[in-house]
Amino acid sequence: MKKTAEKGQIPGLTKNAQTVLEKRYLKRDQSGKPLETPADMFRRVATAIAQADAVFDKKADLSALSDKFYAMMTNFEFLPNSPTLMNAGRELGQLSACFVLPVGDSMDEIFESVKHTALIHKSGGGTGFSFSRLRPANDVVMSTTGISSGPLSFMRVFDVATETIKQGGTRRGANMAILRVDHPDIMDFIMCKNDQRQLNNFNISVGITEEFMKAVDADRDYTLMNPRDKKPAGSQNARKVFARIVKQAWENGEPGIIFLDRLNKDNPTPHIGEIESTNPCGEQPLLPYESCNLGSINLGKMVAGGKVNWDKLKETVKTAVHFLDNVIEVNNYPLAQIDEMTRSNRKIGLGVMGWADMLIMLGVPYGSEESIELGEKVMQFINDEGHAASRELAKTRGAFPNFKGSVYDVPGGAAVRNATVTTIAPTGTISIIANASSGVEPLFAVSFVRQVMDKNILVEVNPLFEKIAKDQGFYSDELMQRIAEHGTVQDISAIPEDVRDVFVTAHDITPEEHITMQAAFQRHTDNAVSKTVNFPREATIEDVEKVYRLAYEMNCKGVTIYRDGSRDEQVLSVGKKEEPKVVAPMTAEEKRNKRERPKALKGWTYQMQTGCGPLYITINEDATGLFEVFTTMGKAGGCAASQSEAIGRMVSLAWRSGVQARQVVKQLLGISCHSPSGFGDNKILSCADAVAKAIQSHLAITGHGEVVEAPAFEKGACPECGGVVEHEGGCAVCRVCGYSECA
Repeated sequence: MKKTAEKGQIPGLTKNAQTVLEKRYLKRDQSGKPLETPADMFRRVATAIAQADAVFDKKADLSALSDKFYAMMTNFEFLPNSPTLMNAGRELGQLSACFVLPVGDSMDEIFESVKHTALIHKSGGGTGFSFSRLRPANDVVMSTTGISSGPLSFMRVFDVATETIKQGGTRRGANMAILRVDHPDIMDFIMCKNDQRQLNNFNISVGITEEFMKAVDADRDYTLMNPRDKKPAGSQNARKVFARIVKQAWENGEPGIIFLDRLNKDNPTPHIGEIESTNPCGEQPLLPYESCNLGSINLGKMVAGGKVNWDKLKETVKTAVHFLDNVIEVNNYPLAQIDEMTRSNRKIGLGVMGWADMLIMLGVPYGSEESIELGEKVMQFINDEGHAASRELAKTRGAFPNFKGSVYDVPGGAAVRNATVTTIAPTGTISIIANASSGVEPLFAVSFVRQVMDKNILVEVNPLFEKIAKDQGFYSDELMQRIAEHGTVQDISAIPEDVRDVFVTAHDITPEEHITMQAAFQRHTDNAVSKTVNFPREATIEDVEKVYRLAYEMNCKGVTIYRDGSRDEQVLSVGKKEEPKVVAPMTAEEKRNKRERPKALKGWTYQMQTGCGPLYITINEDATGLFEVFTTMGKAGGCAASQSEAIGRMVSLAWRSGVQARQVVKQLLGISCHSPSGFGDNKILSCADAVAKAIQSHLAITGHGEVVEAPAFEKGACPECGGVVEHEGGCAVCRVCGYSECA
């Protein structure tokens, strides 16, 4: 195994995984050149995490433990969360994925939290907040005799701060915002992402109470409470509020819902505090200043001879719990308060990936009754063995410091090392590294098309499907292309029925089956389950309401839904795109009306800073109005320069043929490329976006036309590579380059 590390080779590491590791995980020099191989990275992580054993046993064999951790990771049986892979054994040393910060009801507390957010995002973590402590908009501010601006205004402050912070090109900041359903500003909060240009660094969820759900069922009013003085501040009809939540989720996937009372019912340390929020994807409830260290077992590696290998799974759980407890010990936390709270409760979150792979290997259709029963059995086994491993660690390392007064502190109860042990998190990029299906999600697609840098089209095929197709003799490139275009295998008769039965994808499964699977895993998970309930585009608002109610009835702790195509400007990832509208050829009269270029024109030149360098855009006018666009790239030659020139020529032709400037801007504004530049209102997403913004500026200066609003980035396609994006637990993850919108 050491020889493998020296050669830098890992059996089973796919080309796609290699690319993701090189781009996002490996140590690099200032020019971006990797300084380590994937094997070096795993050895670095294994060695760093093994060092914690020396704290408890001076004679511990750290080399043997490092080998054990290394084997578990390089066999892709278990992987920790991304910050651990990126930072273990390096100077930064921040290994946690998620944090929750308090937001108090004063300027000092709010901006202290903004500062702490910046430090966490800089270190590679994501943050969750409850804004429920903030007094509502237009409430009294005693210190200034003024009125408050409310939670939403301060959420925008956090959003701008997040947008500004770069995380070393490896991870971007993500936030969760939760507002209690009984906060006076709840209706405004529900609608705050209706404009998809707002709060793009936040996932939002409404904190639902049991009292509210009872009021929904009874169709009665419920009381709103002012957090400033804990006094009633009016009332709302519960069913009306619930209907607004459902309608917004149907329109664009947000807000999600979090059942707050259920989070606190399972709070292992209620004597320490109340749970107000979760991490950005909703699966990790945390007290203020807590962090959690996550990792996932690859269930696809726990199958042997067509059966679950329970012995291997047990051993992997034990080693993974040991690994994650060690992470807490060697972690370099970004704040002293987080260091203290995390070490006091020692929460870990052991989850799974490759669940869909396991079902396929066992020949069990995802969503079937058998799959639901097996899911519950597997998770109960992992939870039981995980707690057994935590109790075993407590014998030599002691219980977590806040054990006294916790739910475990009962007569005759054994000491436990970790306040929580299990969490089902989105696995995003680590499942790409392991070449596994994501979390407990079904397959996103059996086959899909992606375009590579040289414009060639490649068909990506699920490796399990490819093997079966070749073994059974029905594989062909034409069939794989057809599957990629079709989006499902369910009605392709060339594929045997028994194969079609097990290769179901997210959209082949009913929303009710999604929720039932989530509930099965939730029954034996300490924290919560991150899962997306997929809806077809034609789903109704009533369909979404049914699933939200079902999630409540089945004791889920929250739910996130995504209706296909529900966001503006979606680029489809699978299936055929809509046929482009047929544009009639230019008539003879239109050709005659095309303006000819005079010898001299007046113009304005605008400098726009793009990710490829400065782009100089000259806009010329004739007596009629806007006439042509010329572009010059700061550094001559290359793709950016040629593309910009092409855009300029087409815009010029459009204007001379009578197309309005507004139409041109609308088509170009918001187009993204792999190398954006700037922040906030000054952000330039691509050369096309730069041309659009230059025209916008020109229209504003000269008064020639109305300013056009930019479209929001749609989660259907990756903003970095245009590749396939999966929706998982309120997050979008690219299966091609590893981009994730959530930390």
